[in-house]
Amino acid sequence: MARAGIYKSEVVRARNNLLATGRYPSIDAIRGELGNTGSKGTIHRYLKEIEEEEGGSTGTQVAVSEAIQDLAARLAERLHEEADQRMAALTDKHQAEIAALNETITALHHEVESFRSQSERQALELAAEKTVHSETMATLQEERIVRAQMTQRIQDMEGQLAKDEAHRVSLEEKHQHAREALEHFRSAAKEQREQDQRQFEQQIQYLQGELRAAKDMSNGKQQELISSHESNARLSSELGNARSELHRQEGELRSLRSAKEQLAVAEVKNQQLLEQLAQANARVTDLDKENRENIGKLQQTVETGQRLESELMAAKAVVVSQEKIFEKLAAFQAPPTKNVNAKKNSVDSQNSLFNSEE
Repeated sequence: MARAGIYKSEVVRARNNLLATGRYPSIDAIRGELGNTGSKGTIHRYLKEIEEEEGGSTGTQVAVSEAIQDLAARLAERLHEEADQRMAALTDKHQAEIAALNETITALHHEVESFRSQSERQALELAAEKTVHSETMATLQEERIVRAQMTQRIQDMEGQLAKDEAHRVSLEEKHQHAREALEHFRSAAKEQREQDQRQFEQQIQYLQGELRAAKDMSNGKQQELISSHESNARLSSELGNARSELHRQEGELRSLRSAKEQLAVAEVKNQQLLEQLAQANARVTDLDKENRENIGKLQQTVETGQRLESELMAAKAVVVSQEKIFEKLAAFQAPPTKNVNAKKNSVDSQNSLFNSEE
């Protein structure tokens, strides 16, 4: 923007420069020489003073064109001043609007940055929420799978319980059959003993030579009989323990049935139920193994009892036969002075002994 004021010396120097170059020192030419600076009214006033100083024409003799130029110069100066004021006001207003717009733009930039950071934060939160949701869905699926597995295992346990119950009933039936077989064996042994007693009378002569050996054998058999009684008592105790263990196992099997009632809380106790189920499976395996061992022991006990019963019957028969042989030998060794009636009475007494034993 042009300067607000100029000096008279500057106007003189510009006028001299124009005259030196042969140009007319008009107001526009001087203003152009000054670099378009200063108002035309001021330049006109300075030119008028310079002309008066140089002794030019008086004011009353000014030409009409110069008066018009003077008026035009004043009007132009007034217009330039108003234009400068209005331009300055517009410039200030424009700068204020630019500053306000800059502030608005800065605020909008800050707001955009805030929205952008908030959007990024919300995107991160959404991604984290999606991850948590995926993990929750995976956990839920795993819980559903575990629950289905638990239901299947409980059903398998119920089936195993049914099998164990059937196995227990089968053991009871086998035990009953074993008792019946033992009774049958006792009956057969009794019949065999009676048959042996009938055969003893025919073998008296043969047994006289083997009497001493039979006594020794009898002593050995008595020792074996005592040992057999002790073994029988021990096996009976083991059989009782086996039955107690079987009852205890039945109680544990009944306790396992309560696992189905705990299915309602299985969702919050899955891990505990898995451990309990593993322990129950191990316990059922152990019980099954113990049942098989108890069945073997029971069979061994029955076989041992049968063998001991047979040996006991045989030993008793041998002892009775030996006692009768002793009595008959004692009767045979009596004095010969006895008559036939006495011999007949001795024979009758021996027969009565055999009959009483029968």
